[in-house]
Amino acid sequence: MSGDVKKVVLAYSGGLDTSVILRWLQDVYKCEVVTFTADLGQGEELEPARAKAEMMGIKQIFIEDLREEFVRDYVFPMFRANAIYEGTYLLGTSIARPLIAKRQIEIAHQVGADTVSHGATGKGNDQVRFELGYYACDPNIKIIAPWREWDLTSRTKLIQYAERHQIPVPKDKRGEPPFSQDANLLHISSEGKALEDPWVEPDYDLVLSRMVTPMAAPDVPTEITIDFVAGDPVAINGEKLSPASLLAKLNELGGANGVGCIDIVENRFVGMKSRGVYETPGGTVLYHARRAMESLTLERGAAHQKDELMPRYAELVYNGFWFDPQREMLQAAIDQASQRVTGTVRLKLYKGNVIITGRKSPNSLYDEELVTFEEDSVYDQRDAQGFIKLNALRLRTLGLSKQR
Repeated sequence: MSGDVKKVVLAYSGGLDTSVILRWLQDVYKCEVVTFTADLGQGEELEPARAKAEMMGIKQIFIEDLREEFVRDYVFPMFRANAIYEGTYLLGTSIARPLIAKRQIEIAHQVGADTVSHGATGKGNDQVRFELGYYACDPNIKIIAPWREWDLTSRTKLIQYAERHQIPVPKDKRGEPPFSQDANLLHISSEGKALEDPWVEPDYDLVLSRMVTPMAAPDVPTEITIDFVAGDPVAINGEKLSPASLLAKLNELGGANGVGCIDIVENRFVGMKSRGVYETPGGTVLYHARRAMESLTLERGAAHQKDELMPRYAELVYNGFWFDPQREMLQAAIDQASQRVTGTVRLKLYKGNVIITGRKSPNSLYDEELVTFEEDSVYDQRDAQGFIKLNALRLRTLGLSKQR
């Protein structure tokens, strides 16, 4: 395909891997390279990426702050579904990929590029997520995935290639890093190397960067309130915040109280199991608060239907099918149910725990007159007898047949 590629947009972080990819694309494909760096709240200074790209002769450099769009249009819709993959994973890496892919294709159209490229390896999920996103946004786009093509199969070879081509290599990259990290405003994932053996306990002092461990958290709980409107959080302690600012604040509050770290073994879409340590402090607080708000405002059938739809929704997001019509169809149903999810949740954060202490809503379906243990004039308890007999009819019929 090398002769057919004229201009390629590279998803570029400025790190060792994507810097090597940048030069490799120039050498192997003899094409013009445009770099795109997305700020999704990873907490790193991004201007060095611009300087490095300029040093390597790149003329068109895109560095964009996508934090608000990321949280508003991707994180919050996913959280309306209460999406959790395999019972534990809040999909922090998964949900970032469709936005990067969409914007990368938009830039390709803007600059007249015929190809896009990414730095995901041939073993992971991200190659699938990026490329499904690319094809959904432009079915005719060409894709270069260097890790599936080149012979730079080790860290040593990458560093040797970089040094041969005068690509700056950070000192900490010259040795074997203890693990690989990926970060955005929703979470930080740590995988590989020192974390590959699922029996070996992680060195949390080394791994954690957005939170403390529950053991190191304060002995005094932090109490907060979160206000919701139509399923989305809008304020903390009565202070209205933008989507990205709100999630950042929840990260700060949850992280300080040791909330949101999981050590899991998950099933990758490509067929293997992987072990990872994920930090999702703000997302964990938000998940529990949303469920508390829904418990008060959603009718039983709608609530249970949401729970039945959730595993499929989560699997679609995990596997990279954000732009799939099935995910969009599920989202429409979820968003319809979320219209009632308005109100305030009060909770305490304490040593890794999210403790719900109160909830109220103008749309509350909770009726004290119905549930009271005191005398009431609303519910005739004698009605339960017929209700139970009707529901028991098939069981009684089955029992009689067994007796015969």
